[in-house]
Amino acid sequence: MKYTNRVIGLLALCLSAFAGASRAQAQSAYVSGVPDLNSYSASSSADNSSADPDDPQSAMITLHARVNEVNVLFIATDKHGKFVRDLNQSDFSILDDHKPPQAIINFRRETDLPLHLGLLVDVSGSVDSRFDFEQDAATSFLDHTLRSGFDKAFIVGFNSHSQMAQDFTDNVQLLSAGVHKLHDGGGTALYDAVYHACKDKFLKDRPDHPVRKAIIIVSDGEDNQSEFSKAQAIEMAQRAEVIIYAISTDDSGLVMRGDKVLEQLADATGGRAFFPFKMKDITHSFGAIEDELRSQYVVSYKPANFDADGRYRSIEISSLKKDLQVRARKGYFAPQQ
Repeated sequence: MKYTNRVIGLLALCLSAFAGASRAQAQSAYVSGVPDLNSYSASSSADNSSADPDDPQSAMITLHARVNEVNVLFIATDKHGKFVRDLNQSDFSILDDHKPPQAIINFRRETDLPLHLGLLVDVSGSVDSRFDFEQDAATSFLDHTLRSGFDKAFIVGFNSHSQMAQDFTDNVQLLSAGVHKLHDGGGTALYDAVYHACKDKFLKDRPDHPVRKAIIIVSDGEDNQSEFSKAQAIEMAQRAEVIIYAISTDDSGLVMRGDKVLEQLADATGGRAFFPFKMKDITHSFGAIEDELRSQYVVSYKPANFDADGRYRSIEISSLKKDLQVRARKGYFAPQQ
C-alpha cells in the first residue's frame, strides 16, 4: 500500500507539473497584432502506443491541451460619429459564426497598444495633382503618431509594382526619407500592394506581445494592373489580422469607382475610408486615423462549436445601447490542422 501511495503521489506531482507548463504555454500563446486563434499541444511522448504496459519504466503520461481564442479590436461611436470610450462588456452583443461565444475571457479598453503600421502610397500617374501634399501629410502623421522604441512602420510605394521604400522601423527620419523618395508615374496595382504587404510583412510579423496592426492606403482606389483580385487582397488582410484605413486621393468631387473599392477594403477589416476634398482635409484624415487607433476596445473569447478546419467564421459585434454603432472586422479564418 505504501508503494502504491508513493506511485500515486508521483503521478499527481507529474500531472501538476504538466498542468503548470500547459498554463504557462497558454498564456504565452498570444501571437500577432490582433491575435487570431492559437492552438498548442503538450505531450511527454510523441507516440506511446508501442509502450509495454507491464513495464513501469515505459509508462508515459501523455497530455494534450488546446486553446482556441479569438481577440477582436473594435470601436464604438455615437450618432454624431464621436468615439465612446466608457462602455463595458454588458453593453455589447457578440456572435461568432452566428452563435454566442462559449465564454468571454477578457474585455478591456485598449488605448495604448504598440502600433505596427504599413503606409501604402499610390505613386501612379493618377495621383499627380496632390502628391507632394500627401507626402508631407503622411510624414507629419508618422512624426506625430510613432513612439520610438514602442511603435514601428514601413513605407511602400506602388504603381504597376510595389516598392519597399523603408522597411519596419521606429525611426521617423528614415520613414520620412522613404516617403519623400517616392516618385509618381505608371499604372496602378492596388490589390497586389495590399496582398503583398499583408503576406510578406504582417503575416510574418509575430511579436511576443499584443500589438495593433494597420495598413493606411493613400490612393484613388483605381486598379488596372493587379494579378491578385480584391477578394484575395481582403482575405490576406483578414488572415494577417490587419485593419485597413484608406485616404482617397481623388479630388474630382464625384463618386468614383475607386471610392467603393476603398470602402470595401476598409469595411471588411474593421477600418474606415476617408474622402478628403480639400488639401487640408488630408491632414484631418490622418488625425482621425490616429485618434481611432487610440480609442478601441478588445474582447477575447472562446467560440462555440469550433473546429480547426480552416473555414472562414463571421464576427458580429453590436451595441445594446441605442444610437451606438460598432465597427470591427467581419470575421477570421480558423487555423487548419
